[in-house]
Amino acid sequence: MEIRVERSVRRQRTVSARFEHGILVIRIPASLTLEEEQRWIHRVQQRLTPLHTPGADDRELSDRATKLAQRYLPVHLPSFQIRYVNNQQWRWGSCSPQTGEIRLSHRLAQLPEWVRDYVIIHELVHLIYPNHSNQFWRLVARYPLAERARGFLIALDAIEHNPHSLAGTSSEEHLERTSNTMLTKE
Repeated sequence: MEIRVERSVRRQRTVSARFEHGILVIRIPASLTLEEEQRWIHRVQQRLTPLHTPGADDRELSDRATKLAQRYLPVHLPSFQIRYVNNQQWRWGSCSPQTGEIRLSHRLAQLPEWVRDYVIIHELVHLIYPNHSNQFWRLVARYPLAERARGFLIALDAIEHNPHSLAGTSSEEHLERTSNTMLTKE
């Protein structure tokens, strides 16, 4: 795995890591010693070890999606392929209804199973409704933890991408503003 370390004089205490175009970018405070930098690199690599990588566990993911569809979706789905990808940093999943291809962000592998299941259901429903219509949301809502998982992802998005985004807005305003960027289809 290719790793790039970026030092920042503005960064005082926090360390962040994310994949950008297949490269693991670790951002650290400029004040860290080389020894501390190496410890952070090692720590991040250890955390990534259990992550799914593209191509890994595709059969297991497909089986899970099929079981979820059978349990929660009362419609016949067209054939689909589902896999993890490393190139979705701002989306949790995407679906191409024309080809039946569903791609899930590798970041989902570190989240609770019930949240992953929600994203899978969300993308499966896009095979039927390639939009976010009322019919779409009614079908997604058949998954009993849909609302909780959606809230979890919205909160996680706010924390990871813009920790100040919640300041001064009501939860309804934030939900409206972020729900359009979360879990969108291609």
